[in-house]
Amino acid sequence: MDRLRSWCPLPGCPRPAVLLCFLILAASFLVYPMLRTLSLQLHSAITGSYISGTHSIVFVNCPNEQIARDIARTILAKKLAASVNILPKTSSLFFWKGEIEEATEILLLIKTKTSKVLKLSSFIRLVHPFEIPEVFSLPMDQGDVHYLKWLEEGMEED
Repeated sequence: MDRLRSWCPLPGCPRPAVLLCFLILAASFLVYPMLRTLSLQLHSAITGSYISGTHSIVFVNCPNEQIARDIARTILAKKLAASVNILPKTSSLFFWKGEIEEATEILLLIKTKTSKVLKLSSFIRLVHPFEIPEVFSLPMDQGDVHYLKWLEEGMEED
């Protein structure tokens, strides 16, 4: 008993077993997300099921159809996405530099891997004519297994 007191000289200091339990608990909370991801990937590989959030849909507005087509083709050529839908003539109202603006824009729906969203966003900022292009993504929760597999194959590097 004297040995424990000499290890922790402060009165009311928790015992080493309590500290050890606290450290194990803290480490468990820190490692949990990584372990969960790895277990989901293993489960998906074994069962062939889809992991929610593996793919995303990225929304991008363009000023006209030609720019939208050019951006879409380049994204596909660079394998940053497997599919792009070009939706015609979206009416947009937005604040720009303190004023309410109105414009007709073309909406791109880009289907990609969630892991490629950051690279895709950076690329769009480089080639897009808007000062601040509208780029945001939503994760895909579920989808047809064959379609999702096709998405994966469409983004494989040669």
